[in-house]
Amino acid sequence: MVVELICVGTELLLGNIVNTNAAYLAERCADFGLSMYYQSVVGDNEDRLTGVLKQALDRADIVIMCGGLGPTQDDMTKEVAAKVMGRALIEDEHTRNCIQEYMENYVASHPGMKVTDNNWKQALVPEGAYILDNANGTAPGIIIEEDSKSIILLPGPPNELKPMFEAQVASYLNEKQPEIIYSCMVKVCGIGESMVEDQIQDLIEEQENPTIATYAKTGEVHLRVTAKAENESMAKKMIKPIVRELKLRFGSNIYTTDEKKTLEECVIELLKDQDLELTTVESCTGGALAARLVNVPGASEVLKQGFITYSNKAKRKYTLVKKSTLKMDGAVSEKTAKEMAKGALENTESDVCVSITGIAGPGDGTEEKPVGLVYIGCCYQGKTKVKEFHFNGNRSKIREQAVVQGLILLRECILENYPSQL
Repeated sequence: MVVELICVGTELLLGNIVNTNAAYLAERCADFGLSMYYQSVVGDNEDRLTGVLKQALDRADIVIMCGGLGPTQDDMTKEVAAKVMGRALIEDEHTRNCIQEYMENYVASHPGMKVTDNNWKQALVPEGAYILDNANGTAPGIIIEEDSKSIILLPGPPNELKPMFEAQVASYLNEKQPEIIYSCMVKVCGIGESMVEDQIQDLIEEQENPTIATYAKTGEVHLRVTAKAENESMAKKMIKPIVRELKLRFGSNIYTTDEKKTLEECVIELLKDQDLELTTVESCTGGALAARLVNVPGASEVLKQGFITYSNKAKRKYTLVKKSTLKMDGAVSEKTAKEMAKGALENTESDVCVSITGIAGPGDGTEEKPVGLVYIGCCYQGKTKVKEFHFNGNRSKIREQAVVQGLILLRECILENYPSQL
């Protein structure tokens, strides 16, 4: 069964707000095994909205429209949908009562506010439609059915749309599509997207059900393995051998198969499992690595301190970098990164230390040391490993890539000593 999504609102076209509804609805429709081939964003214009809706009905079984259900004149989604489906708008007494109760409670808690006549516009619904109560606002959701077609109208605010979808629309879609889609995410780090795709090209060429889709992230590649089946249990059985094969091919580069788990969460777990104390030493990233780790609840159990050694003086004082190293090799060098990691570890008596030094730009680059040159070091178990990187992009992107590679190198160094943690 095919579903199409239309998001309504001139503010979306202008970029005034981010269209998070599209991502949410697309993902939830996929969960129900519905195929989505098109998404549209259209402004508050009757003619254009009518054209988009008619086109969507020609190629989809279900059209989901979100936004444009408010009380003002430019809110016309419901009116257009009713007209296209040949339905008159009539007042629904139950909806009017719900709106009145909601507005009375709102006015009571907001002195000086009053209920205006245009609010009752939202009580008008297409004749014969199914009404979806809105517990978080005044605009009801609406389902209009005609022959084999369905239009689902949802309010635009996410805090109204999501609860309505989960409580009322989900069951409706589940009845429409008995098959379900189940996915497993295999997250890979330390390998580029092209190399990952090359290693699974045979699986992609042979795929039917399950399927594999690749998603490139900064420093990572996520592989979504998806199966369509009668129930979740059957889908999991179909996915299992594919995931097993991916684990054989990528080994330790796979850091999780939990879609919600991040790289930094896995690194924190690894540190906890080995009872290791971590110190970070950062120059060009300015504490971004430590900040990403601190985002993980419980990071304080393993992250004991972090240094921002932006100046040469700070590098010498806190991480024991030699004056001769800074003079001969420079602050951005393999030797400095090595001494930063080793010196900070010794100075703090930590178990493991990660260092980052580089040129994030946009200035200060030279032919010998261009913008994007970054050295990342990790000192652990008496060994210090340093990697040289040449990142592309603006200052923010270079720093972001350096942080990710710092996490990857930290994980790599620990796993070299504890392979059983794979």
